[in-house]
Amino acid sequence: MNQRKINKQESDKRPKERSSVRIFLGKMAYTLKRYLYWYGSKVKFAHRKENILHYNEVIFRHRTPLLRKLRKVDMWLQQNKITNLRIAIERISGLVLYPGETFSYWKQIGKPRKKDGFVDGMVLFYGKFKPGIGGGLCQLSNLIYWMTLHTPLTVVERWRHSYDVFPDVDRTQPFGSGATCSYNYIDLQIKNETSQPMQLHLYLTETDLVGEWRSIAAIEGYYEVYEKGHQIQQEYWGGYTRHNQIYRRKYDSKGVLLNDEFISENHAVMMYEPLLEAKKNV
Repeated sequence: MNQRKINKQESDKRPKERSSVRIFLGKMAYTLKRYLYWYGSKVKFAHRKENILHYNEVIFRHRTPLLRKLRKVDMWLQQNKITNLRIAIERISGLVLYPGETFSYWKQIGKPRKKDGFVDGMVLFYGKFKPGIGGGLCQLSNLIYWMTLHTPLTVVERWRHSYDVFPDVDRTQPFGSGATCSYNYIDLQIKNETSQPMQLHLYLTETDLVGEWRSIAAIEGYYEVYEKGHQIQQEYWGGYTRHNQIYRRKYDSKGVLLNDEFISENHAVMMYEPLLEAKKNV
């Protein structure tokens, strides 16, 4: 898988908080640049939806819990997240990614606005939590990215999380296997370079967010996503950083290894004490 755009954040640097003016001006500039790209480039963005009955082959399915008990996070923020997820799913689910087309997470969802029903959810800001309209949608971008790694689709833009906020309790995926999002320039984009259309199907149960990549025919073989070089470092400024690389193996239907490829490199500032967490799990 070719990840053609990956943000170039430095790995071992103490996080710098920018002034509110600099943040505002920067967001305005990057937002405008992204609009110009969406509507001025020659990229063919996916926009058509079809009935799920036309796509009866499930290529990959995954689910994540809607609610988790998190330290210093009010549960109402997570309840509101479900409202935001429901609106976003209505705008994405059923989308068909035809050969040659690109899926843009934010172009399809649009700007989260209160008048459209979006509410305050949990937003990460320099490693801390705060309420924000549309908060919690990173759970959806994380899910779509993880599913895509198990398909022949190509990730052309993905941004890693700069902060490792949650300890590894009940973690089922490797660290660094998600995709952060922030309207509209911190985007997740996926291109279909295969010869058959793929459909994104998403829904909520009482407990989980569930997603599927579907197609009109089965895909040959399967994928295994894993990590290499995982390490935790104590930095000169007193905090800890976490690092790894994500790789992917492709097998044919008989289990014969066909390919083993690099996917991404991850670096994040840890927002919890790793040694204390390790003692809890002993």
